[in-house]
Amino acid sequence: MRHLRFSVSGQEKGERLDQYVSRSMGITRARAQRLISGGTVKVDGALAHKNHRLREGERIEVEEPEAEEAKPSPQDIPLNIVYQDGDIAVIDKPAGLVVHPAPGHRDGTLVNALLYALDDLSGVGGVIRPGIVHRLDRDTSGLIVVAKNDRAHLRLQEMVHDRDLKRHYIALVHGVPATRLGTIDAPVGRDARDRKRMAVTAGGRPAMTHFRVEREFGDCALLEVELVSGRTHQIRVHLSHIGHPVVGDSEYGKVGGLEKDLGLKRQFLHAYRLTFPHPVSGEGLVFEAPLPHDLAAALRKLEDG
Repeated sequence: MRHLRFSVSGQEKGERLDQYVSRSMGITRARAQRLISGGTVKVDGALAHKNHRLREGERIEVEEPEAEEAKPSPQDIPLNIVYQDGDIAVIDKPAGLVVHPAPGHRDGTLVNALLYALDDLSGVGGVIRPGIVHRLDRDTSGLIVVAKNDRAHLRLQEMVHDRDLKRHYIALVHGVPATRLGTIDAPVGRDARDRKRMAVTAGGRPAMTHFRVEREFGDCALLEVELVSGRTHQIRVHLSHIGHPVVGDSEYGKVGGLEKDLGLKRQFLHAYRLTFPHPVSGEGLVFEAPLPHDLAAALRKLEDG
């Protein structure tokens, strides 16, 4: 049970209770309304209706029940297993596959596929994230490493923290950056205007992305990107922040004629290389995944002019 307390400011007076709870907790409005109707939200110690208009200085108290995690079921979903041993597996994830169960994606995820394909997965990530060390967005393709036991999982987490697990991507962006080599060092957090989106914000967590321009195509450029930290949607947010959103990214960029010309139906972002020492043996490992068909076809169209 989470116990949360808020105090209504002068700028927030007049706001509906359900809107205030939704924004303050970073949850959907429907979820906020369920909490209010369930009697877990109080205004100055008393229950209130969802459309109650707030007054400055009112104290909002929320008792949010812990969500019960349902154990995912194994599902026979095709997987491209690039490598596996007794400790880890490296998967080339296709675009469109969500990594782990979440609201709106209770099954049909990478975790469901892993539970079917692999004998063991680490339990460090919890019931709905077994073996998951890092993630890729649903419409980002490429390499992801998963842990098959807790020892490997904890060591891989240390590598992510210490930046010993190197993650490189290929991205096609709108426009051409002014410098061939660049670093974007800007904090990433929830967008204050839309809690479902991320943004560069002063209150965000530190985030750093390196990039190198590999090729120029007039109105767009192909980049190699190194993810130094690993915030949600970091590459897409950072590249949009510097004025070069990923081609095909409808959430953080613009989608129009270029995507149609290239036949793209998702963002041109692919995790093509993973480099890290084996979490148990210490052996240096390097894995690479070629561009999937849709991105390779789009690149050929650019090359053909």
